[in-house]
Amino acid sequence: MRTHSTRRLLGALAVASALALTATACGGSDSDASDSSPKGVRAALEKGGKLTVWAWEPTLKKVAADFEKKYPDVDVELVNAGTGDKQYTALQNAMDAGSGAPDVAQVEYYALGQFAIAKSVEDLAPYGARKYGKTFTTGPWNAVTRDKSVYALPMDSGPMAFFYNKKVFDKHGVKVPTTWDEYVEAARTLHKADPKIFITNDTGDAGATTSLIWQAGGRPYKADGTNVSVGFDDAGTRKYTATWQKLLDEKLVAPVTSWSDAWYKGLADGSLATLSIGAWMPANLTSGVPAASGDWRVAPLPQWTKGDRTSAENGGSSLAVPKAAKNKELAYAFTEFATTGAGASARVAQGAFPATRADLESKAFLDAPFPYFGGQKANQVFAESARNVGADWSYLPYQVYANSIFNDTAGKAYVSSTTLSDGLKAWQDASVKYGKDQGFTVD
Repeated sequence: MRTHSTRRLLGALAVASALALTATACGGSDSDASDSSPKGVRAALEKGGKLTVWAWEPTLKKVAADFEKKYPDVDVELVNAGTGDKQYTALQNAMDAGSGAPDVAQVEYYALGQFAIAKSVEDLAPYGARKYGKTFTTGPWNAVTRDKSVYALPMDSGPMAFFYNKKVFDKHGVKVPTTWDEYVEAARTLHKADPKIFITNDTGDAGATTSLIWQAGGRPYKADGTNVSVGFDDAGTRKYTATWQKLLDEKLVAPVTSWSDAWYKGLADGSLATLSIGAWMPANLTSGVPAASGDWRVAPLPQWTKGDRTSAENGGSSLAVPKAAKNKELAYAFTEFATTGAGASARVAQGAFPATRADLESKAFLDAPFPYFGGQKANQVFAESARNVGADWSYLPYQVYANSIFNDTAGKAYVSSTTLSDGLKAWQDASVKYGKDQGFTVD
């Protein structure tokens, strides 16, 4: 079902190729909004109305409440329609049906280009969004813009960090690993001390896999207009597969799916001892694993080469306004409120990692203690990670589809005798074939 729906999403847009995105940017928005201008946005706020927002990010609850307080005639309904590609499938289904689409949707950076190519999200430039070019950090801003068009506003970014259960580490005398080799040893020590404890969970996740390959120096994707390449055979990828294969062979990672009830339980009771994930994670721990407050800490990612300080991105989302939104001006007003100024600061105060320069560089942000992490100034770790993200990473123009087939290809390494290297090769071959079928030149 998910793969089929994603095929429809790509089938509608990929034949037009990545060049269609540039053409759309040059041509501007074909919005049917009554007044897609700052003046129209102000009028929509005065009039009020109901907004439906599809998002899974927990700090938006506070933003929605603050927005309703500031604009009493506006009613914001937050809907969790699923995380990642589950929501994208639901969003595409609603668009195909011609009804049920939200007014605002959370869209991760890797997926936004596909919706922009399909012309299914608004160009927000006419509403005044271009003025925020210097408000956001370079990476997130580049992820939501093409030429003069702005297809979303950045919510956050996802420089990676190493979250670990200090209580569990201390109990078993395990030091925080600084390299991935030390990480494997820590996994062995913990699991030997208590077979119920795993260093982490992993059932096969495309985003986590590509992020760690990114950190290791692998660059499996290249994209230049309609010309793309896919290759999981470089030195960085081999570093990752060699290490992760040890964990799989020795059954040192728990077969627990992320974001499931079992996952939250494992994070709470200490049976899942670490997470290597984006800096947006604190808000999810605070809201989803309150019982473990004080047990967890944050450190830089373990390194593939001792002494390095390289990091990578994992996740990061924007807020976009679908073409099918009923009140685009009001939807833009909420998007602007949630991602800039007081709305952004409110989210940061709850643990979101900012894409806004002012928040990221402020002393208050860097020195803020995290009660959840025992008072640790975790933002200093996250900010350092943001400065050390490896450059020149690219996603495929059809990454949503590629990610949707990960478990059918690379994912076999988690449930069979297939090696991770062979699984990634199968993922590569399937991604190449699909790209060619959709009109891309792929090697």
